[in-house]
Amino acid sequence: MAIYLPIAELPISIFLLLALGLAVGFVSGMFGVGGGFLMTPLLIFLGISPGVAVASVTTHMTASSFSGALSYWRRRAVDVQMATALLVGGLLGTWSGIWIFTTLRAIGQLDLMISFSYLILLTAVGSLMVMESVRSMLRQRQNKPSLMRRSGTHTWVHGLPLKFRFRRSKIYVSLIPVFGIGYSIAVLGVIMGIGGGFLLVPMLIYFLRAPTATVIGTSAVLTTATMALATVMHAVTSHLVDAVLALVLMVGGVIGAQFGAQTAQNLAPERLRFLLGFLILAVGFRFGYELISAPEHLYTIRVLGAEP
Repeated sequence: MAIYLPIAELPISIFLLLALGLAVGFVSGMFGVGGGFLMTPLLIFLGISPGVAVASVTTHMTASSFSGALSYWRRRAVDVQMATALLVGGLLGTWSGIWIFTTLRAIGQLDLMISFSYLILLTAVGSLMVMESVRSMLRQRQNKPSLMRRSGTHTWVHGLPLKFRFRRSKIYVSLIPVFGIGYSIAVLGVIMGIGGGFLLVPMLIYFLRAPTATVIGTSAVLTTATMALATVMHAVTSHLVDAVLALVLMVGGVIGAQFGAQTAQNLAPERLRFLLGFLILAVGFRFGYELISAPEHLYTIRVLGAEP
């Protein structure tokens, strides 16, 4: 049964969209990350324009991250001070991302920029995750201890000025990298339609030495706020948010996440990281193929001065 997506301007099977939501939700629940970095590329591969895919997935990310943020809030696993500092940079990043998004759309380079950004980001992150997980599995087979950095060690980040003590996370670090991380994650989230959790969590852990116990909940709070603002701004400025598409994907995603979380309990962490890295890398390579392969239509015709 096909439904018509009013903003995307194409009919598509509702069962296919539900299956997509289930699959991405399963991955999200299995690996504990937001599914935007997979949902947006898959929608593009189905023929939905990158602009509509990015704008519509922000609604999906808002709903899923809000649910997670509430859960962590009840368990007191959210660093309110850290979340506030990240939000200062995140809100500025959201405004900047919307400006970049609308500017690229106006000059007709939005689709190319989204595809190129996904190619660079996914291949880099996927490669690093695969290499790290393979090294970890090899060390396990050789009965060698894992190479973990001690929580008390410092890097150049800890030498920056404007230091602040985050009591819940028990770290004393400069506000500059915190603002910078929030800003960059928000810009990427708006332009690429990703929540940024799969980037934000490692950055807080490895750069700022924040404990994992508070990082995930704090990340969910930042994602909720930035994606909610991005949804509103996309709807007002570009009018590309397809509510029908977002609703169907959310229904499938909520169901799939439950099964993914149960499956993850039976797999070793190293294998989970390897599978996730391989999946990210595969999507990145697919974007690379899309960029170098011959397009189905060699040219398009539109009225001069009309919206691209």
